[in-house]
Amino acid sequence: MIDYNSKINDSIKSVKPSGIRKFFDIVNEMDNVISLSIGEPDFKTPWHIRKAGIDSLEMGRTWYTPNRGFAQLRNEISEYMKRKCNLTYSPDSEVVVTVGGSEAIDIAIRCLVGKGDEVLIPQPSFVCYEPLTIMAKATPVIIETTMENNFRLTVEDIKSKITDKTKLLILPFPNNPTGAIMEREDLEEIAKLVLEHDLMVLSDEIYSELTYGDNTHVSIASIEGMKERTIVINGFSKSYAMTGWRLGFACGPKEIIEMMTKLHQFCIMSAPTTAQYAAIEALKNGDDDIAYMRDQYDMRRRLVVGSLNKMGLTCFEPKGAFYCFPCIKSTGLTSEEFCTRLLHSKHVALVPGSAFGECGEGYVRLSYSYSLKHLKKALTLIEDFLKEL
Repeated sequence: MIDYNSKINDSIKSVKPSGIRKFFDIVNEMDNVISLSIGEPDFKTPWHIRKAGIDSLEMGRTWYTPNRGFAQLRNEISEYMKRKCNLTYSPDSEVVVTVGGSEAIDIAIRCLVGKGDEVLIPQPSFVCYEPLTIMAKATPVIIETTMENNFRLTVEDIKSKITDKTKLLILPFPNNPTGAIMEREDLEEIAKLVLEHDLMVLSDEIYSELTYGDNTHVSIASIEGMKERTIVINGFSKSYAMTGWRLGFACGPKEIIEMMTKLHQFCIMSAPTTAQYAAIEALKNGDDDIAYMRDQYDMRRRLVVGSLNKMGLTCFEPKGAFYCFPCIKSTGLTSEEFCTRLLHSKHVALVPGSAFGECGEGYVRLSYSYSLKHLKKALTLIEDFLKEL
């Protein structure tokens, strides 16, 4: 009998499965569950974007695309970055189109770090950064953020973790799962530290369009001296409700994008053709769609935060993305116990905060990217659950 365990890469074996997907798989096996567990917009991809994809299929445009993505799409991405972030990137050498933002994060990390390097990762944060760092044979160094500081990353937080092995800082803002954002003055201070210690930055800005109130998204790449040190990751899943189209992009210095493209070339080759045609239309004519969906999310955000606080689950006000991260410590349950008992007794699915790092223990993630009807029903059931506790 073959000992497969001895034949599997140790760095892959050491990675834990996604805590988000664990609950998603349980939910899929149950009937009549109200799931607020996945960051999946409840909106359909706007019709004019879908139509662009459909038209490309009807015209038989089903061939491979250039490795970097269609030139027209890269031009539109370049225009988008200029319009939204005041950043200028050459579409010919500083932009690569990927299979979702997830692939862009993966190949950026693999191109920037290796054995012996340390990567600074704020947590709570999306589940992929730490495993991808481990799989690149680098060492993740966790920086814990707290609700008391609105889950923002501070210079002091970073400074305490920097060593002579530190090579990369990951900035996951607006943040999943907390909804925290970073403001310009925060980023300016962090930029000084990055320059002082000769670091690179991976700025995951997939939720950049979902920033609420008087706040506007600021990319650290727009801070003086940072464009040449930053890989900006973004995509179409959240802002245009295009999760299933699997399309993202990365912008950064020519030399690094060239290496990322080489890795992309050998592991993926090119992003989906149909999705690229749809994305061209999204970037050209989709600003109104973003504004409409953002307004809807904002309304849901205020409803959910107010309801959670009223029922005794302390929740700081998220200023970005479409998640709330309420504290459940008052219940005396762990995050996993809370979510498991809620799921089985009330058929409402949330995600344990511990899925996003150890410092997420005592919290749960609730996505408000669902309909008002869906949310109101779930909130009523959560309140009933708390009363029964």
